[in-house]
Amino acid sequence: MDTCSCALELLGMLVYVGAWLCVLATTILPQWLTMSTALLPVESYELGLWETCVVQDVGGMECRAYDSLLGLSSDLKLARILMCASLAVGMLGILVAIPGLYLINSCKEHGGYRTKRTLTIIGGVLGMVSGVLCLIPVSYMAHLAVIHFFDDKVPDVVPRWEFGDALFCGWVGGFLLVVAGLLLVTSCLCSQVEPQPVLQRRYQVMSADVNFRKRSEYV
Repeated sequence: MDTCSCALELLGMLVYVGAWLCVLATTILPQWLTMSTALLPVESYELGLWETCVVQDVGGMECRAYDSLLGLSSDLKLARILMCASLAVGMLGILVAIPGLYLINSCKEHGGYRTKRTLTIIGGVLGMVSGVLCLIPVSYMAHLAVIHFFDDKVPDVVPRWEFGDALFCGWVGGFLLVVAGLLLVTSCLCSQVEPQPVLQRRYQVMSADVNFRKRSEYV
């Protein structure tokens, strides 16, 4: 494998791990949606997948988990399922792609180079799937917030939910997962020639030398 393909592999793997951590932070953080009211300017409210929080300007923060799973809205249930699926698929992709890295000394015998390429490609595809699974709930929750914010039926005095930090973190994580998957797949497509083991190449050189000597003696 040439230097360019190896560098793409390493870059893709580093981006992969960093993006997966962003998705994990997005899933845990309660700042999916935020809301502040004019009646209580010293307090703001935050809505997450697992809990709601009340934040005070003096620095205090009080969070409370949802009382019942069955009482959740379908939007939160869908977001929970897709974010957990994104984390699971992303972790599986990392575990599959690591043995396929060229610098990892594994699967290098009995046609192992093709096996390593296959593992890397599968890991990259799983990374792209994980990124899409993350982008769907994040974008959907943002879409719902925009619809409710510009709803003419709701009076102007009623507070509205706005984008939280977790949404932006989720967009970054999902986009980077797709980029990491593309980098891993591209690194395999760029390295089409299978490298021969050193002993095999040495044996071929010796065989060619012996054949040349025999021809010289015959002549």
